[in-house]
Amino acid sequence: MIRYLAAMAVGVFAFLNAPILSAHHGWSGYDSATVLNLTGPIARVSYVNPHVEIDVNADGKTWTAILAPLFRMQARGLPEDSLKVGDRVTLVGYPHRDKTGELRAERIVVAGKTVELR
Repeated sequence: MIRYLAAMAVGVFAFLNAPILSAHHGWSGYDSATVLNLTGPIARVSYVNPHVEIDVNADGKTWTAILAPLFRMQARGLPEDSLKVGDRVTLVGYPHRDKTGELRAERIVVAGKTVELR
């Protein structure tokens, strides 16, 4: 009976977390041979799982930057209120191979603070 309940609990957990688990992706879609450095104001902030995302206006276009997971952002000193629309940031990262204007950020500089995201 205990094994049955444990199996049911695992099944329910997997079912309820399927959207989050399926949304999480690998990094092979990003071109790690091409390093981008972008600086500009934040246009949008989204603190949601599986990764924090920001849009940054740089080089005449809007880039979507995929940052770290929520827990890592907080652990590295970037809680939700630390990134705001209008803040000027510098991003270092890799462009997506297929999605024009998307960047996997390895590092962010905000308010003079450099944070390694990986």
